[in-house]
Amino acid sequence: MELTRREFLKLCRASAIGAGISQVYNPKLMEALAQTAAGRPKVIWIAGAACTGCVVSLANTAHPRIAEVLLKVISLQYQSTIMAGAGAMAIEHMFKAADDAKGEFFLLVEGSIPTKDDGIYCTIGERGGKEVTMLEAVKELSDKCKAVVAVGACSSFGGIPAGKPNPTEAKPVKSVIDEKIPVIHIPGCPPHPDWMVGTLVHVLLFGIPDLDKNGRPKIFFGETVHQNCTNFSYFNNGELAKKFGEKGCLIQLGCKGPMTNSDCPLRRWNSGVNWCIGSQATCIGCCGTNFPDDVSPIYAALPKEQWPQQEKGLA
Repeated sequence: MELTRREFLKLCRASAIGAGISQVYNPKLMEALAQTAAGRPKVIWIAGAACTGCVVSLANTAHPRIAEVLLKVISLQYQSTIMAGAGAMAIEHMFKAADDAKGEFFLLVEGSIPTKDDGIYCTIGERGGKEVTMLEAVKELSDKCKAVVAVGACSSFGGIPAGKPNPTEAKPVKSVIDEKIPVIHIPGCPPHPDWMVGTLVHVLLFGIPDLDKNGRPKIFFGETVHQNCTNFSYFNNGELAKKFGEKGCLIQLGCKGPMTNSDCPLRRWNSGVNWCIGSQATCIGCCGTNFPDDVSPIYAALPKEQWPQQEKGLA
């Protein structure tokens, strides 16, 4: 059973208004994956300056098909939060797996990479009796991998650890590796499980997806939150909430939807139950390229010059 790229992209879009990716793809996607990824490509997932929210977001999804992708389609060689092994033996296995699959494995990086004082402010284990820094691990593993997937806001663009005053000089993964290595950014704090699984599936079946100028897959990050927001008509009618709980667009209360690219309004979270603005909170811009500095203070309104144009006739 073949699955074309056109069909795949259509399924991605359909999942944004229905069941999650893993449910929509059943069974055609799984069969296509099993055929294409017959060798169970190896994946190494390392985490630096992060809160583990990205992998927890993926692990807590209600869709069992994601577990099938992780356990049956790929060969996850290292992920410190969910693996049973730990310590020096686990670290040694990770580097050996990279050597054995040189040029063929995918490196997933969660969290930003502290670089001050040779990266000593973020170590991930020991090898040969010496501490292994996140900086050292990212550089060594990225030189051997097929492609890097930056998972979450911190790995993609620096995130909270790289926010001012940034005492550890934390940087996003693209800033510390060879510029020739392909990097896919999946931002978000945390990223939606569908963004992670959908990107991984696209890479396995069809190669690197179409990316925007900031390295994000266009299929998930091609439009702003504002464009698909449930409060869009309120904005066009000039109905702006002055306090939380009021009916109206939340732009005066600090909503960063106009400057944030993601399909959250369509895909939603927790199996499609709700999302930030649906809960009467604002979009905090966590998929942006300089979160949190560019969107702080969180509840301060955007300057008027950054407001989108009202689209009369679309209310």
